[in-house]
Amino acid sequence: MGFDVGVVPFNLDGWGPPDASSAPLLLSMIDGGATRPANIPFAPFSRSEKLGRVADWTRNPNFGANAARSAAGGRRDAVFDFALDESSALSAGAGDDSSFRLVDGKPPPRPKFGPRWRFQQRPQLPQRRDEEVEARKREAEKERARRDRFYNLHHRFAPGGGFGGGPNRRDSPVFKSSVDIQPEWTMLDQIPFSTFSKLSFSVPDPPEDLLVCGGLEFYDRSFDRINPKNERRLERFKSRNFFKVTTTDDPVIRRLAADDKATVFATDVILSALMCAPRSVYSWDIIIQRVGNKLFFDKRDGSQFDLLSVNETSQELLPDAKEDINSAFSLSTEATYINQNFSQQVLVRDGNKITFDEPNPFASEGEEVASVAYRYRRWKLDEDTQLIARCEVHSITDVKGQRAFMTLNALNEFDPKHTGVDWRQKLETQRGAVLATELKNNANKLAKWTAQALLSGADLMKLGYVSRVHPRDHYNHVILSVIGYKPRDFSTQINLNTSNMWGIVKSIVDLCMKLNEGKYVLVKDPVKPQVRIYEVPVDAFENEYVEQPLPEEEQVQPPTEEDATASAMDAAAEAVADAAAGAAEEEKNADAFAV
Repeated sequence: MGFDVGVVPFNLDGWGPPDASSAPLLLSMIDGGATRPANIPFAPFSRSEKLGRVADWTRNPNFGANAARSAAGGRRDAVFDFALDESSALSAGAGDDSSFRLVDGKPPPRPKFGPRWRFQQRPQLPQRRDEEVEARKREAEKERARRDRFYNLHHRFAPGGGFGGGPNRRDSPVFKSSVDIQPEWTMLDQIPFSTFSKLSFSVPDPPEDLLVCGGLEFYDRSFDRINPKNERRLERFKSRNFFKVTTTDDPVIRRLAADDKATVFATDVILSALMCAPRSVYSWDIIIQRVGNKLFFDKRDGSQFDLLSVNETSQELLPDAKEDINSAFSLSTEATYINQNFSQQVLVRDGNKITFDEPNPFASEGEEVASVAYRYRRWKLDEDTQLIARCEVHSITDVKGQRAFMTLNALNEFDPKHTGVDWRQKLETQRGAVLATELKNNANKLAKWTAQALLSGADLMKLGYVSRVHPRDHYNHVILSVIGYKPRDFSTQINLNTSNMWGIVKSIVDLCMKLNEGKYVLVKDPVKPQVRIYEVPVDAFENEYVEQPLPEEEQVQPPTEEDATASAMDAAAEAVADAAAGAAEEEKNADAFAV
């Protein structure tokens, strides 16, 4: 059985098919006879009839997605397109009529320049708004992570366990104790900082001045006009000696103690550390010696008690490696170097020096010393207890025809990325923001400077803002600004309560007065906010207890003049070496070392 294609009519009169009346359009053979289907249309009468082309090579293959648009656009072959038919699986949601159109029901646009729309801002694009939302989310995550690090740093129980601790937290470094606790030491008491905040004690003001030693140079007022656009290079003063003598090595204090002028003896640096102890984060230690009815507060030979901390109370953690120029140890050495050089550069230095009752008790004859005066002052704590402290002032100036004492200190900027505030851009326009950032990152250091100014009776305290020439150059610095404050006003501004300061000192003195004769160590815990009192042997820190200096390969080496990118300052290296050698020179009355 074969396939019969039928008879194709031939038009003898011209092109195209012949007329329907004269020739059939299509003939089919049924039962051996020819049958002519009549009046077959080119297009179906109903859309349900699937009569179309056998193969449509011109049809868009993506008819499923564009069927409605193709039909609505009036395609040429729409009559043969059954994609939108109600019986098709691809046209379940299509309408019956391809000519159906939706009516636009949106309200007409309002005028943009009318009274209510004159100041209307252009709405943000959705993409831009999404980007800002994502940026805020990322900033929130960073802030949350920063708060977590800060909380775990200050509120964990122990380095190896407890809440917030554990060796697996790499972002929370374990601070070491400033002194190695020996097994034969006996812990007598531990005092949490929470109890210090409740203390209050008032002392007679002003205290009694017993003696003033040394000499002072005048302050150069031209430094008050320095600004970031008119910065001045920080100079180095290697020929001037700076003395950091502890209490019992001071010949004046020994003389006053022999004359029974008081029962408690200390220095302003030691007292300020006690007064501002609740603000401290790093570990520190103070030696307490009970001799008869007298009490001596000393710093330990070879310790880093005189080094200034940097970013101690900041939430941003500093690198742990000592060889890093931005590590805590390197920055402390750099800050001490900057502070001492700044205190001498802002002076007139014309040879005119104001002298007092006695010369510098720690300098030998002919030795060039820094401008400093030591005021030995006495406070009355109670009927049986009086305290004498050696307090320092660094300069003198004329204020309304009267001479006023002044303290000089410098804040240092090492990298604006750590603080988020660029001093060169903000010091002139947003000085308060710069100071607020420093109060947040260096609360303990600023509080101790203020306490020392109050103890010394200084009329003014000058704060210098010193920055690196380049963030990676820790050897060259510039002075960007110098700002003066009155100590009492500044203490109120930083929320430093004088009564609370003396309350802390009075409580520690009363506690130590109840101890037996001997030697004790007051240690700030490296992790917890508390201090501990240990009873130590009488010969502690003198022979085998002397803390050995770091190996040479672990120390921050001083840079040379030829190497601009060396690893530390030469003056600071001399300070470390002289401090380590101080234990061997214990017989001398004045133990001086030059930074």
